[in-house]
Amino acid sequence: MGETGQEVRRRRVFYIPGYDPIHPRRYRELYRKEGAAQVAISGYEIALAPKTGGGAYGWHVTACIEEAQVAADVEVLVWSDIVRDSMSTTIPATYLQLVRTAWEYTATGALRRLMRLRKGPVIAALYPVGMLLAQLLAALLLAWAVAAGLGTLLLGVLDLAGLGGTAASGAIALPSGVAGLTAGYMLLRGFKARDGKLFAYYLMHDYAYSAQHRGANPPALERRMAEFGETIAAALTDPVDEVLVVGHSSGAHLAVSILADLHRAGRVPANGPRLSFLSLGQVVPMVSFLRDAHRLRADLAFLSTREDLTWVDVTAPGDGCAFALCDPVAVSGVAPKDKRWPLVFSAQFTKTLSPERWKQMRWRFFRLHFQYLCAFDRPGDYDYFRITAGPITLATRYAHRPPSKSRIDVPVSKFTSTAA
Repeated sequence: MGETGQEVRRRRVFYIPGYDPIHPRRYRELYRKEGAAQVAISGYEIALAPKTGGGAYGWHVTACIEEAQVAADVEVLVWSDIVRDSMSTTIPATYLQLVRTAWEYTATGALRRLMRLRKGPVIAALYPVGMLLAQLLAALLLAWAVAAGLGTLLLGVLDLAGLGGTAASGAIALPSGVAGLTAGYMLLRGFKARDGKLFAYYLMHDYAYSAQHRGANPPALERRMAEFGETIAAALTDPVDEVLVVGHSSGAHLAVSILADLHRAGRVPANGPRLSFLSLGQVVPMVSFLRDAHRLRADLAFLSTREDLTWVDVTAPGDGCAFALCDPVAVSGVAPKDKRWPLVFSAQFTKTLSPERWKQMRWRFFRLHFQYLCAFDRPGDYDYFRITAGPITLATRYAHRPPSKSRIDVPVSKFTSTAA
């Protein structure tokens, strides 16, 4: 592409992560590593440099793509501290979360309706319930075995000393029970300490975070979202050509509400940069199907009609943690007659990843959930690095891209109210 086709020379990119307690440097390293891998495959040029100035955590990108020079500043809008705070619960509190969360999704019928969309993310939601219950069962069995074993041992010792009988049995019940409960609790602590491989506590906290307020945003998150909105609004007054907001996983529904607030407040200037929204691996229905998600459903309906916004939603059936090809506005039952967005299509992992690569990754569910931010060894029309550092806007890139034929765009949610 020559100079005459170049729309973007400078771009601001805001990445909103999902429910992730990890430091945002993880995303910089992912961009650096996977960008280099995509460069080797696709033949363009990308270089990273430290971010200049204050503000959010991020990095500077210079690129030569399609014979055009582009500069992009990428910022991570951080809410990992809120995530960590929500995860700092005791083992008993986590099991209480399990009961409350399971009740919210099952008693309201939300779980059954979510199953009608995609079974993968629902299975992912049920996994921590099953795993935590299995851990509890193992702890109870260990507690019983230790208590019974110790009780038998102590009773034998007392018998040898001539002190057996009913009184002796009662005397050893307490220390045996305490030892059993201690052993069971220590096993539960061991499971929790290894959750970096099991992900049971992590996923439980994730689903509980939305369910605890029945789909409404907790106050701390609302305040942080308002701060994110201020940051994006400031960028919309900068001399750049495009402001691109990327919402990944749970970050997608945060982005929907943030952008809806900006539009309602009149903070998207008509003569400013092009505003684009890319939602990746979204799990919007896990929240919008809850009974008190009035704000999110209203924001989905509102944002879907905007003419001064481009919204592209990319998922893939190979991502078992996302509601792949589910139009988040339509399935939530709030699609207005003049709905324009989002454009829903698949990243087609089984085609854009070679058979060898797909075979390596097929059962790495969490890794596949981040594949949207990574390199493809058989790239198609979705390329994260072209989108974030390339010379054309999101609108132009997908102006003639039809939605995936297999998308789900029928109302499924039981709760469709947009007013609290």
